[in-house]
Amino acid sequence: MRNYFNYFTEIEERFQQRRGSILLLSTLDWALIETWREAGIPLEAALRGIDAAFDKYETRQKRARMQRINGLAWCAQAVMQAAVEMKEASTGSAPATGSERESGFEHERVAAHLTAAADALLAATVAEEACRATAARLRELAAEVTAHAAEKKAVDLESLERTLTVLEEKLFEALKAAAPEELLVGLKEHAARELAPYRSRMGVVQLRQVERQFVQKQLLVHYKLPRLSLFYMSQQ
Repeated sequence: MRNYFNYFTEIEERFQQRRGSILLLSTLDWALIETWREAGIPLEAALRGIDAAFDKYETRQKRARMQRINGLAWCAQAVMQAAVEMKEASTGSAPATGSERESGFEHERVAAHLTAAADALLAATVAEEACRATAARLRELAAEVTAHAAEKKAVDLESLERTLTVLEEKLFEALKAAAPEELLVGLKEHAARELAPYRSRMGVVQLRQVERQFVQKQLLVHYKLPRLSLFYMSQQ
């Protein structure tokens, strides 16, 4: 992938471009992109799949009036197919270098993102023990990034992102354990309604992954807790 942290924005831009209008991606759409990223689907495969889905849609639309594509899940099947085709045709291209991954993600902004997330977690009033532990670990990571800056060393952003993913998963489990049953049921019902139009276009495993990502994201929103991923880092 050309730049690890362009994954989300390039998919969003390609979807908007092919749809022909600025349609903000939904929570469901972002959850789907996260499952693609976690599954190791290359950015190029996601973009090819989006193009293939829209090409097929436009061809069919000429023969029959069809409802406009309003969600990224419409492209899920085509993305998975593109990923399979790329894997079969892979020639083992070299991974991106550390300097390429570092581009656009200065040490100061990374450290500030981690520190801000830690501050937000320390103010939490739910799953307080887990939030405090996560905040402490984020401060350690921020200190490591700052030390790298002083030594003029590059930060391995992909490794850091994996660590943040693990921390967020552990935090989610703590939140889920502390959340009322009614809240969790409501979030799952919400996810089911959102996913209903796309069930025929996504496999069972992918549906479960997206539902989990959706519930996780909404649970963090409900408790006003931060996303830890560097993708959510301020661009300012």
